[in-house]
Amino acid sequence: MDEPGDVTHLLADWARGDSAALNSLAAIVYAELRKIADAYLRRERSTHTLQPTALVNEAWIRLVRQDNPSFQSRKHFFAFAATIMRRILVDHARSVRSEKRGGDETRVQFSPEIVDYAATRADEFLALDQALTRLAQASPRKAQVIELRYFGGLEIQETADMMGVSTATITREQRTAEAWLSHAMSKPEELEMPEG
Repeated sequence: MDEPGDVTHLLADWARGDSAALNSLAAIVYAELRKIADAYLRRERSTHTLQPTALVNEAWIRLVRQDNPSFQSRKHFFAFAATIMRRILVDHARSVRSEKRGGDETRVQFSPEIVDYAATRADEFLALDQALTRLAQASPRKAQVIELRYFGGLEIQETADMMGVSTATITREQRTAEAWLSHAMSKPEELEMPEG
């Protein structure tokens, strides 16, 4: 297992244009990226064409295409990778929805199962993405907790360590965010933004 400083050091070297650092970084972070992809696709149909390896590969391509990679830390890199994977899945869900029926958005109730993305629930996944985007505008930390816990597959302690806060803070922020997302997805017209 790599030390967090190794990844941070390699990210800094990559930002300075060291292509060897990028190759070393790929070898170190691939397993962690795969863990994030597995969390996204945990309950995916086995016949589905979007598999964790494809998700990791597409995310890696998008990560290395950054014009000015400036990841301050391992935490920042993996949080950005989780966001990239979410965007890939949103694009995929939009594609699936447009192929099936196009049209109006569907209001749904938030539940952790929605995050276990399936093409048969593309509408729910897109509704979650919209609600999570709105949450991030009002409370970036709450949105990041949801992204790391559900999309990144991190445990409470791992999330707390990555964000530099206590496990009690993560638990509280997650509960508040889940309630807000549930309301946002079921009654968006009554939505008030959470504080903080």
